[in-house]
Amino acid sequence: MSAAQIDPVREARIDLDAVRRNVAAIAERVRPARVMVVVKADAYGHGAVPVAEAALEAGAAGLGVADLVEAVALRDAGVAAPVLAWLHAPDAPFAEAVARDVDLGISSGEQLERAARAGGEGSAPANVHLKIDTGLSRNGVAPEQWASLVAAAGAHERAGRIRVRGVFSHLANTDAEADAAQAAAFERALAEASAAGLDPELRHLASTAAALESPGSRYDLVRIGIGAYGVTPYGDGRTAADLGLAPAMTLRARVVAVRRVAAGTGVSYDHTWRAERATTLALVPLGYADGVPRQASGRGEVLLAGRRRRVVGRIAMDQFVVEVGDDEVTVGDPVVLFGDPAEGAPTADDWAAAADTIGYEIVTRIGPRVPRTYTRSTASASGDAARTGSEPA
Repeated sequence: MSAAQIDPVREARIDLDAVRRNVAAIAERVRPARVMVVVKADAYGHGAVPVAEAALEAGAAGLGVADLVEAVALRDAGVAAPVLAWLHAPDAPFAEAVARDVDLGISSGEQLERAARAGGEGSAPANVHLKIDTGLSRNGVAPEQWASLVAAAGAHERAGRIRVRGVFSHLANTDAEADAAQAAAFERALAEASAAGLDPELRHLASTAAALESPGSRYDLVRIGIGAYGVTPYGDGRTAADLGLAPAMTLRARVVAVRRVAAGTGVSYDHTWRAERATTLALVPLGYADGVPRQASGRGEVLLAGRRRRVVGRIAMDQFVVEVGDDEVTVGDPVVLFGDPAEGAPTADDWAAAADTIGYEIVTRIGPRVPRTYTRSTASASGDAARTGSEPA
């Protein structure tokens, strides 16, 4: 028997219809701006290729990834849509990116020269998006270097070595005043690019947070990351449901042990929790090796036997315990850590609150030991009515 034939005790179920609905809803809201769906980090833990296909079916104009490894993996899987990669090692293979028709995010003069060499030596120019740092202070060209960079880019474009397809930046999403200052810096950068003779087809500044609530930030394209997966980008109490978005990932397991314990019984490492009375405990086979945050010990909740139940004791590497009191629970019963709140489940954002983090981290950190199962209830472009099955993340 192979590992693939063993019935798993844990599963991340990915609803590709939810991805499509989320992308389509955001695309309608931001129109006429186009939508790039960000599938970096294995689509925030959801599976890059299945999510990319679903996003493109829903009308996404292209895909975003962090690096060329992720971009080439999409090409190897047969994804032909535009792909932008923006985080590069000093020796990243720009020539292969040009050959595989991957757009390059450019954050320095050195990267621009490497892209120009790759385009000049290949059969086609390098497609580039020039990134200006408007205040996030990560990658991106410093404002004082921008004028010389766009001048060089203009010269390379006229020589046929590159095509400046885009100019972009990234908001810090600090507050309205800070975002406005960044938008003004972006406008200045666009004006300097125009003065250098550049006419990019794609100007993009907004990720999910700004795309949903700041029409002036949408320009020609918005980059949708967490919104595609049905997790809120905001930390102000607005939920994904409030935004009309549905979670794509449901993290599930099955109870593997049930025991009755007496009052005073300690649970898990350090006995940080002891039973106040005789009670029943259920053991869930998920732990921090699977991405369940240890910081949520004693605070995270699951849906089990029709009710939300709190984790008791420390979350361990492979397992944790929940208390069910006097309710009847048996080995094999399904447990949902997070999923759709409409079905009574906690959300990824609930677990984020329990772990003092953000929903992005909760879904992205789910590890490779958890099989991904992909479902879609509507007909796909190939005519399949459904597609299910465990596939490697």
